Amino acid sequence: MLPQQRRTQLLEFVTSLGLPTLAGLQWHWLDQALIHPSAHLDVDNDRLEFLGDAVLRHLVTDFLFAAYPTASPGQLTVWRSHLTSDRYLASLAERFDLERVLVVGPTVDALGRPRRLADAWEALLGSLALSWGEATLPRLHHWLDPYFRATVEELQRDPAAHNPKAALQELTQSRWGILPEYRVVSQSGPANAPQFGVQVWIQGQCWGEGVGSSKKAAEVLAAKAAWEALQDQ
Repeated sequence: MLPQQRRTQLLEFVTSLGLPTLAGLQWHWLDQALIHPSAHLDVDNDRLEFLGDAVLRHLVTDFLFAAYPTASPGQLTVWRSHLTSDRYLASLAERFDLERVLVVGPTVDALGRPRRLADAWEALLGSLALSWGEATLPRLHHWLDPYFRATVEELQRDPAAHNPKAALQELTQSRWGILPEYRVVSQSGPANAPQFGVQVWIQGQCWGEGVGSSKKAAEVLAAKAAWEALQDQ
């Protein structure tokens, strides 16, 4: 039995989500979805996150396949990667201020906040799946499809803005059926503040370069430069 204060807190939160219905909600599942393992309580959201991850991938795949019948498999994969990313899920959690109802421990790592919010969002979907059963997917589509559609439209306007590497990969695969090749061409600076230089090569030609504090960061900058250069071809 949940304390009245917690139940009131959860009711205010789910009401703010704009769900199609609150009927059938199992409050103990919802409560568990919003308890981070760092709280070291009897229950946490690890298992619900596992379930919610599967629900999310099914939901997003179903939406993209139906909503964009002419999109290539590669393009659908790029969009699905974004819609299921920690960054995007954390942004949804922030939109609804999920953090105010998320129970965490006193020593929780501030650097892990995006992953923590993303996991809690997936756990929330898992709790709804356990509550709603067979009605879950239709209700989640009614609720989340507008957010998915708006995000995909934004990605269509500027594919490289959110994930330059994925955008470049989709472009090279669609044009030539190949993947871009990233080459580390320089490394400088002290061990605690390195700088990596990366080039991205396509069909024997360098199309972009980037410098960053990690190989991944440099690759992202190189991919964005290459994608922009290829738009002029």
